[in-house]
Amino acid sequence: MKLPWVDPDTPLPPVEYALSDPDGLLAAGGDLSVERLTEAYSRGIFPWYSEGEPVLWWSPNPRMVLACDDFAVSHSMAKLLRRLGREEQQPDARTQVRVDTAFEQVLQACAAPRDRAGTWITATMREAYTAWHHAGTAHSVEVWVDGRLCAGLYGISLGAMFYGESMFTRITDGSKIALAHLVRFLTRHGVPWIDCQQQTRHLASLGARPLPRAQFVARVSELVTRPAPPWQRGRLDTQGRLLPLPEATP
Repeated sequence: MKLPWVDPDTPLPPVEYALSDPDGLLAAGGDLSVERLTEAYSRGIFPWYSEGEPVLWWSPNPRMVLACDDFAVSHSMAKLLRRLGREEQQPDARTQVRVDTAFEQVLQACAAPRDRAGTWITATMREAYTAWHHAGTAHSVEVWVDGRLCAGLYGISLGAMFYGESMFTRITDGSKIALAHLVRFLTRHGVPWIDCQQQTRHLASLGARPLPRAQFVARVSELVTRPAPPWQRGRLDTQGRLLPLPEATP
């Protein structure tokens, strides 16, 4: 089957048209405008391509999904979260988890090459997701230690659906701290799923499981119509509460 080409005014094809391999290559072309990205994610489609290629659109089958209720916390991580919960009540707490205070820094850190293959988060993608952040749809969860950004993740919030994009860490378990806080925030606000896109052993160890694409897309089409969580710039505590930052916080 010939890969469909998407023009600026052409809708993305139905996900059933994706190639039969598990990666689910669906189409090529088009742009990364906020409107196009919203169309894609609402239908279980996402862009992934290398610098110099046209935009490639994917809908894997199966799809890796982390149900918030299934998030697996190890004994050591649970102990760490309890300690952070005690310390977060103190004004001089060394570790603080924030939301949307350094989105572009998180994006840049996630885009840093980690091997010879380089990065899939191209300059064009960084520009596109930054624009989506300014539109209020893309968000970052950040781990700060002694005033320094040490770990974080970013993703997309559409209705009651969250799409995890990438994470980074410069400290032990930093990205897991960010994810644990995100899960508690989403659970508090009725968001049941985090889309993880593709299967990896690491994601499976955290509780993510593969779902048939048809099941994933059907549920997403319903979840994106629900109200979204009350995202705002602030501090996220271990109970999933998003609190205002002190005025002096940069």
